[in-house]
Amino acid sequence: MDTVDTSNAPGGRTRRPWDRKAQLAAVAAELFCARGYHEVGITDIAAAAGVTGPALYRHFSDKQAILAHVVLSGIDELIATTQRALDDADKPAPEQVDALLDRLAAMSVDHRDVASLWRWERRNLSPEHQREVRRRSSVLIGSWSATLRTLRPELAERDADLLCWAALSVFGSTAVHSTRIAKRRYTKLLIACARAVLHTTLPTEPRPTATQETARESVFLRTTRKDELITAASKLFQDRGFHDVSMEDIGSATGISGPSVYRHFPSKAALFMAAAQRIAQRLEFGRLAVARTATSEADVLHGFVASYIETMASSADLMTASSQVSALSNADRAELKRVQRDYVAEWTHLLRAVRPTLGAAEARVVVHMALTIANDVIHSGRLAGRPNLHAELATIMAVALGLPA
Repeated sequence: MDTVDTSNAPGGRTRRPWDRKAQLAAVAAELFCARGYHEVGITDIAAAAGVTGPALYRHFSDKQAILAHVVLSGIDELIATTQRALDDADKPAPEQVDALLDRLAAMSVDHRDVASLWRWERRNLSPEHQREVRRRSSVLIGSWSATLRTLRPELAERDADLLCWAALSVFGSTAVHSTRIAKRRYTKLLIACARAVLHTTLPTEPRPTATQETARESVFLRTTRKDELITAASKLFQDRGFHDVSMEDIGSATGISGPSVYRHFPSKAALFMAAAQRIAQRLEFGRLAVARTATSEADVLHGFVASYIETMASSADLMTASSQVSALSNADRAELKRVQRDYVAEWTHLLRAVRPTLGAAEARVVVHMALTIANDVIHSGRLAGRPNLHAELATIMAVALGLPA
């Protein structure tokens, strides 16, 4: 039953705590993060919270309502924290920003679960709640952007918005890895990286990209049906999530029936693995191409940045998301994790050569900050139309890594 301490209840009657809804949401958030939204049921949440199913329904209409409460409450907390830091009229803007970064860094380290749900599970919200997430996120970024333009009046509003979204990704990077370092040191790294990003000088000259060159060459290459299926599946998984995409959807996107897809792939999980392995191959090709021409560790990292941006611009962020796909076998999930870990390890090794004061775990955290900026900005619809986005993003990532110009 939904029961707690009865010592202060009149006549010894059972009394529910005033914050029961928040407690239930916290339990659900922990389960969603540990097992994935689709693998957790209402009965699981109720059992973990020590209540009955009907008791839980007194607070939430369904599982989706719980997820919406957790995600929207997290954004509301960010907005409230921002208002407290920026509304202090007695402090000049630089000190307000410092106070904001301090508070956001502490929140990001303490509440990695909320950041994780916002990143991986918000696509499972209803369209109405997704619109509300976008609206509140825009309110948050709007207040950051206005303050940044007070500090940097030369910035156009669109440029300030880009830098603020990138800074938000720095704090959100706590959700994409499990590296553990002391909280004090972690918050310092987050603050330093976010501050550097906000003060980035964006490039003004556009430049040709590898993606454009590849697109021109691709007209001469034959595309197989398997290639088409992998490409279609990647986009659908990125847009809607693995669980909400069917083989029929994938077949329809390529002009064939759902059952015909099985002639090429035995399962949806096999298609996911093929798509993720394609991304890994592209990253490896980019790594080898950079290694052939680079002359220093910093030069290699600059090349890695450009290669990563070009790869992710045409790919979904599937390797990182693989931990949320319960349909994958333990062996498949472990293999994708190994590939990702090895890729990050090479960045980490190079970054420590450029910044020898960083420990191995600290360098790994910084690398994840930079990669998260790329993943978020590239796949953000509101930023995708910028004509010089790849060059801007390469500059922001280099600044986040602390690389020499």
